Amino acid sequence: MPQLILLRHGESSWNRSNLFTGWTDVDLTDTGKRQAADAAAALTAAALTPDLCFTSVQIRAIRTLWIALDEMELAWLPVVRDWRLNERHYGALQGFDKGEMAELAGEEQVHAWRRSWDVRPPQLDLQDPRFPGHDPRYAEVPRKRLPRGESLQDTVSRMKPAWEGPVMQALKRGRTPLVAAHGNSIRGMVKMLDAIPDAVIPHVEIPVGIPLLYDLDEDLRPNSSRYIGEVPEDVELPRDIARRMGSGD
Repeated sequence: MPQLILLRHGESSWNRSNLFTGWTDVDLTDTGKRQAADAAAALTAAALTPDLCFTSVQIRAIRTLWIALDEMELAWLPVVRDWRLNERHYGALQGFDKGEMAELAGEEQVHAWRRSWDVRPPQLDLQDPRFPGHDPRYAEVPRKRLPRGESLQDTVSRMKPAWEGPVMQALKRGRTPLVAAHGNSIRGMVKMLDAIPDAVIPHVEIPVGIPLLYDLDEDLRPNSSRYIGEVPEDVELPRDIARRMGSGD
């Protein structure tokens, strides 16, 4: 039966500094690099061997994948880099301290920007240097498709063709993909896999550096899912969060 491995990148320098990151291209901290190596060790111990990889075009996800593949002696595996797997674009919030922004705009507003399904952050002006249209890695992407700031709903819509296209096609061909991406792009995948409602998915947390394995049936529906390796007690599977919140607990 098909298997899919999802891996959120390790801690980045802006994660550590509590800054809105989004599409800003910041690298892993030393802790993040260790988390990537630990993820590889957990996959090896579980005898899980991917044979095809997907990642975003952001260095924190790319380096997480590099480290993991190097540790597993699989650096030769083919890698598909897809901008649609990027993190959610936080618009004009990018680069600002989350705590300071809460003082300026109010905690309720910042909570809505971060945790709602369909509320967008303040949008970037097209002339802003943070707009992706100024970045050569997006030169082949039509300008109108590049975000100026995304809600979670926008992020899932942008990511969906990557999931339904190359990733699902790989699974249908019998491959075992490893997707190294970001908290919100992986949220989109688990939303579709576990049929998580719009109102619930903003509450689903994807832990950094812990592989999430899906065992799928022939129709690519989940038979089961589990985290691989040492998992903190407070970490829940996406489907379990959906069940708990659906029951009103």
